[in-house]
Amino acid sequence: MSESAATSAGSPLRNIGLLAVAQAVVGSNQAVLGVVASLTALTMVEDKSFSTLPVTFMTVGTALATGPSAYLLYRLGRRSGFMLGAGLAVPGLLLAAIAAWTGSFWLLCITLALVGGTSAFANQYRFAAADSVPVDFKSRAISWVMAGGVVSGFVGPNMYVLTKDLIPGGSFVATYVTMAGMALIAVAILARTQLAPVVRPAPGGNSGRTFKQLLSSFEVIVPMVGGAASFGLMVMVMVAAPIAMVTVCGHSTTDAAYAIQWHIVSMFAPSFITGSVIHRIGAHLTAAIGLLLIIGAAAVNLSGTEVHHFVISLILLGVGWNFGFIASTALLSTAYRPDEAAKVQGLNEQVVFGVMALASILSGVLLNAIGWQSVNVLVIPIATLAIVALAWGGMGSRAALKSGGG
Repeated sequence: MSESAATSAGSPLRNIGLLAVAQAVVGSNQAVLGVVASLTALTMVEDKSFSTLPVTFMTVGTALATGPSAYLLYRLGRRSGFMLGAGLAVPGLLLAAIAAWTGSFWLLCITLALVGGTSAFANQYRFAAADSVPVDFKSRAISWVMAGGVVSGFVGPNMYVLTKDLIPGGSFVATYVTMAGMALIAVAILARTQLAPVVRPAPGGNSGRTFKQLLSSFEVIVPMVGGAASFGLMVMVMVAAPIAMVTVCGHSTTDAAYAIQWHIVSMFAPSFITGSVIHRIGAHLTAAIGLLLIIGAAAVNLSGTEVHHFVISLILLGVGWNFGFIASTALLSTAYRPDEAAKVQGLNEQVVFGVMALASILSGVLLNAIGWQSVNVLVIPIATLAIVALAWGGMGSRAALKSGGG
Protein backbone atom coordinates (compact mmCIF):
# COMPACT_ATOMS: atom_id res chain seq x y z
CA MET A 1 0.00 0.00 0.00
CA SER A 2 1.37 3.43 -0.89
CA GLU A 3 2.14 5.99 1.77
CA SER A 4 -0.61 8.22 0.46
CA ALA A 5 -3.14 5.42 0.63
CA ALA A 6 -1.95 4.33 4.02
CA THR A 7 -2.30 7.82 5.35
CA SER A 8 -5.98 8.00 4.53
CA ALA A 9 -6.56 5.08 6.91
CA GLY A 10 -4.13 6.24 9.56
CA SER A 11 -5.12 7.82 12.85
CA PRO A 12 -3.56 11.25 13.58
CA LEU A 13 -3.30 10.36 17.29
CA ARG A 14 -1.55 7.08 16.45
CA ASN A 15 0.92 8.90 14.22
CA ILE A 16 1.57 11.55 16.84
CA GLY A 17 2.23 8.77 19.37
CA LEU A 18 4.68 6.99 17.06
CA LEU A 19 6.46 10.25 16.24
CA ALA A 20 6.70 10.98 19.97
CA VAL A 21 8.31 7.57 20.58
CA ALA A 22 10.70 8.14 17.67
CA GLN A 23 11.49 11.56 19.14
CA ALA A 24 12.29 9.86 22.45
CA VAL A 25 14.70 7.39 20.81
CA VAL A 26 16.42 9.88 18.52
CA GLY A 27 16.42 12.49 21.27
CA SER A 28 18.20 10.06 23.59
CA ASN A 29 21.02 9.83 21.08
CA GLN A 30 21.16 13.60 20.74
CA ALA A 31 21.21 13.94 24.52
CA VAL A 32 24.15 11.55 24.79
CA LEU A 33 26.07 13.29 22.03
CA GLY A 34 25.56 16.65 23.73
CA VAL A 35 27.72 15.36 26.61
CA VAL A 36 29.89 12.65 25.08
CA ALA A 37 31.16 14.47 21.99
CA SER A 38 32.94 17.19 23.94
CA LEU A 39 34.17 14.84 26.67
CA THR A 40 35.53 12.43 24.04
CA ALA A 41 37.38 15.32 22.43
CA LEU A 42 38.87 16.34 25.80
CA THR A 43 40.78 13.01 25.81
CA MET A 44 42.16 13.66 22.30
CA VAL A 45 43.41 17.26 22.24
CA GLU A 46 45.90 19.26 24.27
CA ASP A 47 44.29 22.61 23.48
CA LYS A 48 40.97 22.34 25.33
CA SER A 49 39.48 25.15 23.22
CA PHE A 50 39.04 22.50 20.50
CA SER A 51 36.93 20.28 22.75
CA THR A 52 33.62 21.71 21.49
CA LEU A 53 34.62 21.32 17.83
CA PRO A 54 32.96 17.87 17.36
CA VAL A 55 29.66 19.32 18.60
CA THR A 56 30.18 22.23 16.23
CA PHE A 57 30.71 19.83 13.31
CA MET A 58 27.52 18.06 14.36
CA THR A 59 25.46 21.26 14.40
CA VAL A 60 27.00 22.44 11.11
CA GLY A 61 26.04 19.06 9.63
CA THR A 62 22.47 19.62 10.83
CA ALA A 63 22.39 23.12 9.35
CA LEU A 64 23.76 22.03 5.98
CA ALA A 65 21.34 19.10 5.76
CA THR A 66 18.16 21.04 6.55
CA GLY A 67 17.46 22.06 2.95
CA PRO A 68 18.27 18.65 1.39
CA SER A 69 16.31 16.81 4.11
CA ALA A 70 13.21 18.94 3.48
CA TYR A 71 13.57 18.26 -0.26
CA LEU A 72 13.92 14.49 0.29
CA LEU A 73 10.93 14.39 2.62
CA TYR A 74 8.80 15.97 -0.09
CA ARG A 75 10.38 13.82 -2.81
CA LEU A 76 10.31 10.42 -1.09
CA GLY A 77 7.39 10.97 1.26
CA ARG A 78 7.67 11.62 4.96
CA ARG A 79 7.78 8.04 6.20
CA SER A 80 10.51 6.96 3.78
CA GLY A 81 12.43 10.19 4.34
CA PHE A 82 12.33 9.86 8.12
CA MET A 83 13.44 6.22 7.91
CA LEU A 84 16.34 7.22 5.64
CA GLY A 85 17.41 9.92 8.08
CA ALA A 86 17.37 7.58 11.09
CA GLY A 87 19.13 4.83 9.14
CA LEU A 88 22.01 7.06 8.01
CA ALA A 89 22.90 7.67 11.66
CA VAL A 90 23.97 4.02 12.05
CA PRO A 91 27.18 4.12 9.95
CA GLY A 92 27.98 7.57 11.33
CA LEU A 93 27.80 6.39 14.94
CA LEU A 94 29.81 3.23 14.22
CA LEU A 95 32.52 5.39 12.63
CA ALA A 96 32.41 7.61 15.73
CA ALA A 97 33.05 4.48 17.82
CA ILE A 98 36.12 3.74 15.66
CA ALA A 99 37.28 7.34 16.13
CA ALA A 100 36.93 7.04 19.92
CA TRP A 101 38.79 3.70 19.90
CA THR A 102 41.69 5.01 17.76
CA GLY A 103 41.79 8.48 19.30
CA SER A 104 41.23 10.14 15.91
CA PHE A 105 39.96 13.64 16.61
CA TRP A 106 39.27 14.64 13.00
CA LEU A 107 37.52 11.37 12.20
CA LEU A 108 35.28 12.05 15.19
CA CYS A 109 34.49 15.53 13.88
CA ILE A 110 33.70 14.32 10.35
CA THR A 111 31.51 11.42 11.48
CA LEU A 112 29.59 13.62 13.88
CA ALA A 113 28.90 16.00 10.98
CA LEU A 114 27.22 13.03 9.26
CA VAL A 115 25.24 12.19 12.40
CA GLY A 116 24.24 15.84 12.71
CA GLY A 117 22.97 15.74 9.15
CA THR A 118 20.61 12.90 10.07
CA SER A 119 19.19 15.04 12.89
CA ALA A 120 17.85 17.43 10.25
CA PHE A 121 15.27 14.78 9.37
CA ALA A 122 14.21 14.21 12.98
CA ASN A 123 13.86 17.94 13.58
CA GLN A 124 10.96 17.91 11.10
CA TYR A 125 8.84 15.38 13.00
CA ARG A 126 7.04 18.38 14.46
CA PHE A 127 5.97 19.66 11.02
CA ALA A 128 4.70 16.20 10.06
CA ALA A 129 2.48 16.27 13.14
CA ALA A 130 1.32 19.86 12.57
CA ASP A 131 0.43 19.25 8.94
CA SER A 132 -1.70 16.22 9.89
CA VAL A 133 -4.22 18.02 12.10
CA PRO A 134 -6.66 20.98 11.96
CA VAL A 135 -5.33 24.50 12.66
CA ASP A 136 -6.72 24.65 16.21
CA PHE A 137 -4.89 21.44 17.12
CA LYS A 138 -1.49 22.23 15.58
CA SER A 139 0.22 23.60 18.70
CA ARG A 140 -0.89 20.59 20.78
CA ALA A 141 0.26 18.13 18.10
CA ILE A 142 3.69 19.80 17.96
CA SER A 143 4.07 19.84 21.73
CA TRP A 144 2.96 16.22 22.15
CA VAL A 145 5.55 15.02 19.66
CA MET A 146 8.21 17.09 21.42
CA ALA A 147 7.08 15.59 24.74
CA GLY A 148 8.69 12.34 23.63
CA GLY A 149 11.97 13.99 24.44
CA VAL A 150 11.24 13.68 28.17
CA VAL A 151 12.34 10.05 27.97
CA SER A 152 15.60 11.11 26.35
CA GLY A 153 16.43 13.24 29.36
CA PHE A 154 16.63 10.11 31.52
CA VAL A 155 17.75 7.52 28.97
CA GLY A 156 20.46 9.62 27.34
CA PRO A 157 22.69 10.61 30.27
CA ASN A 158 22.19 7.22 31.96
CA MET A 159 23.18 5.49 28.73
CA TYR A 160 26.39 7.53 28.89
CA VAL A 161 27.06 6.57 32.52
CA LEU A 162 26.39 2.85 31.95
CA THR A 163 28.36 2.48 28.71
CA LYS A 164 31.25 4.96 28.84
CA ASP A 165 33.72 2.39 30.23
CA LEU A 166 32.00 -0.80 29.07
CA ILE A 167 34.83 -1.56 26.63
CA PRO A 168 38.14 -1.54 28.55
CA GLY A 169 40.69 0.86 27.10
CA GLY A 170 38.15 2.63 24.93
CA SER A 171 36.22 5.34 26.73
CA PHE A 172 32.84 6.06 25.08
CA VAL A 173 33.32 3.40 22.34
CA ALA A 174 30.43 1.30 23.67
CA THR A 175 28.34 4.47 23.99
CA TYR A 176 28.56 5.17 20.27
CA VAL A 177 27.81 1.52 19.41
CA THR A 178 24.75 1.61 21.68
CA MET A 179 23.53 4.76 19.95
CA ALA A 180 23.82 3.00 16.56
CA GLY A 181 21.47 0.32 17.93
CA MET A 182 19.06 3.03 19.11
CA ALA A 183 19.04 4.49 15.59
CA LEU A 184 17.95 1.11 14.21
CA ILE A 185 15.09 1.05 16.73
CA ALA A 186 14.01 4.48 15.47
CA VAL A 187 13.90 3.15 11.89
CA ALA A 188 11.60 0.31 13.01
CA ILE A 189 9.26 2.74 14.81
CA LEU A 190 9.08 5.15 11.87
CA ALA A 191 8.26 2.27 9.52
CA ARG A 192 4.92 1.90 11.34
CA THR A 193 3.81 5.51 10.79
CA GLN A 194 1.14 6.49 8.25
CA LEU A 195 1.87 10.17 7.82
CA ALA A 196 -0.01 12.89 5.98
CA PRO A 197 0.92 12.94 2.28
CA VAL A 198 3.03 15.83 1.08
CA VAL A 199 1.43 18.40 -1.19
CA ARG A 200 3.36 19.02 -4.40
CA PRO A 201 2.43 21.80 -6.83
CA ALA A 202 1.19 20.60 -10.19
CA PRO A 203 3.77 20.86 -12.99
CA GLY A 204 3.71 24.42 -14.29
CA GLY A 205 1.27 25.40 -11.55
CA ASN A 206 1.51 28.00 -8.81
CA SER A 207 4.09 27.04 -6.17
CA GLY A 208 3.13 29.80 -3.77
CA ARG A 209 5.05 32.92 -2.79
CA THR A 210 8.64 33.48 -3.81
CA PHE A 211 11.45 33.46 -1.22
CA LYS A 212 11.61 37.25 -1.48
CA GLN A 213 7.90 37.53 -0.69
CA LEU A 214 8.20 35.09 2.20
CA LEU A 215 11.12 37.00 3.70
CA SER A 216 9.09 40.22 3.57
CA SER A 217 6.18 38.70 5.51
CA PHE A 218 6.21 39.28 9.27
CA GLU A 219 4.08 36.14 9.65
CA VAL A 220 7.09 34.13 8.41
CA ILE A 221 9.99 36.24 9.70
CA VAL A 222 8.85 36.63 13.32
CA PRO A 223 8.58 32.86 13.99
CA MET A 224 12.01 32.41 12.42
CA VAL A 225 13.48 35.05 14.71
CA GLY A 226 11.83 33.48 17.77
CA GLY A 227 12.93 29.96 16.85
CA ALA A 228 16.48 30.99 15.92
CA ALA A 229 16.97 33.04 19.10
CA SER A 230 15.56 30.30 21.35
CA PHE A 231 17.65 27.56 19.75
CA GLY A 232 20.81 29.61 19.26
CA LEU A 233 20.97 30.94 22.81
CA MET A 234 20.13 27.53 24.26
CA VAL A 235 22.94 25.85 22.29
CA MET A 236 25.46 28.58 23.09
CA VAL A 237 24.97 28.12 26.84
CA MET A 238 24.35 24.35 26.81
CA VAL A 239 27.49 23.48 24.82
CA ALA A 240 29.68 25.67 27.02
CA ALA A 241 28.14 24.58 30.35
CA PRO A 242 29.66 21.06 30.76
CA ILE A 243 33.07 22.31 29.61
CA ALA A 244 32.87 25.23 32.05
CA MET A 245 31.82 22.87 34.84
CA VAL A 246 34.75 20.50 34.28
CA THR A 247 37.62 22.72 33.07
CA VAL A 248 36.80 26.10 34.63
CA CYS A 249 34.97 25.30 37.86
CA GLY A 250 36.57 21.95 38.70
CA HIS A 251 33.38 19.91 38.90
CA SER A 252 33.32 16.23 37.86
CA THR A 253 32.08 14.79 34.57
CA THR A 254 29.35 13.04 36.58
CA ASP A 255 28.19 16.45 37.83
CA ALA A 256 28.17 17.69 34.24
CA ALA A 257 26.11 14.69 33.08
CA TYR A 258 23.67 15.24 35.97
CA ALA A 259 23.20 18.91 35.06
CA ILE A 260 22.71 18.11 31.37
CA GLN A 261 20.21 15.39 32.27
CA TRP A 262 17.94 17.86 34.04
CA HIS A 263 18.43 20.35 31.23
CA ILE A 264 17.17 17.81 28.69
CA VAL A 265 14.23 16.81 30.88
CA SER A 266 13.30 20.47 31.24
CA MET A 267 13.56 20.95 27.47
CA PHE A 268 10.81 18.42 26.82
CA ALA A 269 8.74 17.96 30.00
CA PRO A 270 6.81 21.24 29.54
CA SER A 271 5.62 19.91 26.18
CA PHE A 272 2.71 18.20 27.95
CA ILE A 273 1.25 21.67 28.64
CA THR A 274 2.95 23.98 26.12
CA GLY A 275 0.27 23.41 23.49
CA SER A 276 -2.46 24.32 25.97
CA VAL A 277 -0.53 27.41 27.10
CA ILE A 278 -0.19 28.55 23.49
CA HIS A 279 -3.91 27.94 22.92
CA ARG A 280 -4.76 29.99 26.01
CA ILE A 281 -2.40 33.01 25.83
CA GLY A 282 -1.19 32.95 22.23
CA ALA A 283 2.03 31.86 20.58
CA HIS A 284 3.69 35.29 20.55
CA LEU A 285 3.39 35.71 24.32
CA THR A 286 4.40 32.09 24.99
CA ALA A 287 7.57 32.50 22.92
CA ALA A 288 8.38 35.79 24.69
CA ILE A 289 8.00 34.11 28.09
CA GLY A 290 10.40 31.42 26.89
CA LEU A 291 13.02 34.03 26.03
CA LEU A 292 12.52 35.71 29.42
CA LEU A 293 13.26 32.36 31.06
CA ILE A 294 16.46 32.12 29.00
CA ILE A 295 17.45 35.55 30.34
CA GLY A 296 16.70 34.17 33.82
CA ALA A 297 19.04 31.24 33.14
CA ALA A 298 21.84 33.65 32.26
CA ALA A 299 21.17 35.62 35.45
CA VAL A 300 21.52 32.45 37.57
CA ASN A 301 24.83 31.62 35.88
CA LEU A 302 26.05 35.13 36.64
CA SER A 303 25.16 34.67 40.32
CA GLY A 304 27.48 31.70 41.01
CA THR A 305 29.35 28.64 39.72
CA GLU A 306 28.37 25.88 42.16
CA VAL A 307 26.75 22.73 40.79
CA HIS A 308 23.30 23.89 41.86
CA HIS A 309 23.75 27.15 39.90
CA PHE A 310 24.41 25.14 36.74
CA VAL A 311 21.48 22.80 37.38
CA ILE A 312 18.96 25.59 38.05
CA SER A 313 20.22 27.61 35.09
CA LEU A 314 20.07 24.66 32.70
CA ILE A 315 16.53 23.84 33.85
CA LEU A 316 15.42 27.42 33.14
CA LEU A 317 17.26 27.28 29.83
CA GLY A 318 15.44 24.08 28.88
CA VAL A 319 11.96 25.36 29.76
CA GLY A 320 12.72 28.65 27.98
CA TRP A 321 13.80 26.79 24.84
CA ASN A 322 10.65 24.65 24.95
CA PHE A 323 8.29 27.62 25.14
CA GLY A 324 10.25 29.68 22.62
CA PHE A 325 10.84 26.96 20.04
CA ILE A 326 7.44 25.24 20.14
CA ALA A 327 5.54 28.52 20.12
CA SER A 328 7.61 29.77 17.19
CA THR A 329 6.98 26.51 15.31
CA ALA A 330 3.24 26.83 15.99
CA LEU A 331 3.30 30.39 14.64
CA LEU A 332 5.11 29.30 11.51
CA SER A 333 2.79 26.33 10.89
CA THR A 334 -0.10 28.77 10.28
CA ALA A 335 1.89 31.11 8.01
CA TYR A 336 1.93 29.07 4.79
CA ARG A 337 -0.37 27.29 2.36
CA PRO A 338 0.02 23.54 1.76
CA ASP A 339 1.82 24.12 -1.56
CA GLU A 340 4.32 26.39 0.24
CA ALA A 341 5.08 23.94 3.06
CA ALA A 342 8.32 22.51 1.68
CA LYS A 343 9.66 25.96 0.81
CA VAL A 344 8.78 27.62 4.14
CA GLN A 345 9.78 24.68 6.32
CA GLY A 346 13.10 24.29 4.48
CA LEU A 347 13.81 28.03 4.76
CA ASN A 348 12.96 28.05 8.47
CA GLU A 349 15.19 25.06 9.18
CA GLN A 350 18.10 26.66 7.30
CA VAL A 351 17.78 29.84 9.35
CA VAL A 352 17.17 28.23 12.75
CA PHE A 353 19.81 25.52 12.49
CA GLY A 354 22.26 27.82 10.73
CA VAL A 355 22.05 30.09 13.77
CA MET A 356 22.35 27.03 16.00
CA ALA A 357 25.55 25.99 14.19
CA LEU A 358 26.99 29.49 14.54
CA ALA A 359 26.10 29.51 18.23
CA SER A 360 27.88 26.19 18.72
CA ILE A 361 30.99 27.50 16.98
CA LEU A 362 30.98 30.68 19.05
CA SER A 363 30.30 28.82 22.29
CA GLY A 364 33.72 27.20 22.63
CA VAL A 365 35.52 30.22 21.16
CA LEU A 366 33.81 32.68 23.49
CA LEU A 367 34.22 30.43 26.53
CA ASN A 368 37.99 30.40 26.03
CA ALA A 369 38.30 34.01 24.83
CA ILE A 370 36.08 35.95 27.23
CA GLY A 371 35.03 33.45 29.91
CA TRP A 372 31.88 31.76 31.17
CA GLN A 373 30.41 34.87 32.77
CA SER A 374 30.71 36.94 29.59
CA VAL A 375 29.04 34.22 27.53
CA ASN A 376 25.99 34.60 29.76
CA VAL A 377 26.08 38.41 29.57
CA LEU A 378 25.72 38.16 25.78
CA VAL A 379 22.48 36.22 26.18
CA ILE A 380 20.58 39.16 27.65
CA PRO A 381 20.61 41.71 24.78
CA ILE A 382 20.07 39.05 22.09
CA ALA A 383 17.04 37.59 23.89
CA THR A 384 15.68 41.10 24.50
CA LEU A 385 15.82 41.95 20.80
CA ALA A 386 13.97 38.73 19.95
CA ILE A 387 11.25 39.61 22.50
CA VAL A 388 10.84 43.00 20.82
CA ALA A 389 10.44 41.25 17.44
CA LEU A 390 7.77 38.95 18.89
CA ALA A 391 5.91 41.94 20.37
CA TRP A 392 6.01 43.61 16.95
CA GLY A 393 4.71 40.45 15.32
CA GLY A 394 1.92 40.13 17.89
CA MET A 395 0.78 43.69 17.27
CA GLY A 396 0.88 43.06 13.51
CA SER A 397 -1.26 39.96 13.89
CA ARG A 398 -3.84 41.76 15.99
CA ALA A 399 -3.95 44.63 13.48
CA ALA A 400 -4.46 42.15 10.64
CA LEU A 401 -7.30 40.44 12.52
CA LYS A 402 -9.03 43.79 13.20
CA SER A 403 -8.61 44.78 9.58
CA GLY A 404 -10.06 41.47 8.42
CA GLY A 405 -12.88 41.72 10.89
CA GLY A 406 -13.67 45.21 9.79
